[in-house]
Amino acid sequence: MIFNKDTAEKTAELLLQINAIKLNPENPFTWASGWKSPIYCDNRLILSFPSIRNYVRDEFAKNIEKQFGKPDVIAGVATGAIGIGILVAESLGLPFVYVRPEAKKHGRQNQVEGFLQKGQNVVVVEDLISTGNSSLLAVEALRNEGANIKGMAAIFTYGFNVAEENFKNANIDLYTLSNYENLLDLAVQKQYITEEQQSTLLEWNESPSTWGKEEE
Repeated sequence: MIFNKDTAEKTAELLLQINAIKLNPENPFTWASGWKSPIYCDNRLILSFPSIRNYVRDEFAKNIEKQFGKPDVIAGVATGAIGIGILVAESLGLPFVYVRPEAKKHGRQNQVEGFLQKGQNVVVVEDLISTGNSSLLAVEALRNEGANIKGMAAIFTYGFNVAEENFKNANIDLYTLSNYENLLDLAVQKQYITEEQQSTLLEWNESPSTWGKEEE
């Protein structure tokens, strides 16, 4: 669910402007999972554009407090959400921790890095939601440390049905600055893509794991 439509449209436009999101239905990308995709999203580029990272920071800070109440701690999911998570925590005047994909093999063998007390209220910040699996593993790690997860806030989601089910099953409320639906509407409006290309992008979103394979 998006925080609000105005923010969703503005965020989508900014991501397209800096090529954090690329749309290429005719020459699809290949994800690490092996999926063929007409879209590629790299929100880490946001950090290189001060005015845009400040916009994302401010929208996160404002909407997190409005939607979840002010938490005790902001947690970022490594590695993509560490930078923006720190900015959000700084804006809200809150402690920050981050969550590794898995515990370190040496030293203190931490998966959650930073100071976190049992029972503290935590909002998790993520940069991108696809299936939601890696994001929810971070939630599980925080819960194992005794955290009370108020919800998750992400920059962008592809809006896959499987992600919606995964978050529902984990009992986690997910809110995003923007999403796939608003991105495509904005991309057509601003002539980044044609309506025909929009149809292709919508087809992919319905079945991303099989899309494009019949063409190989």
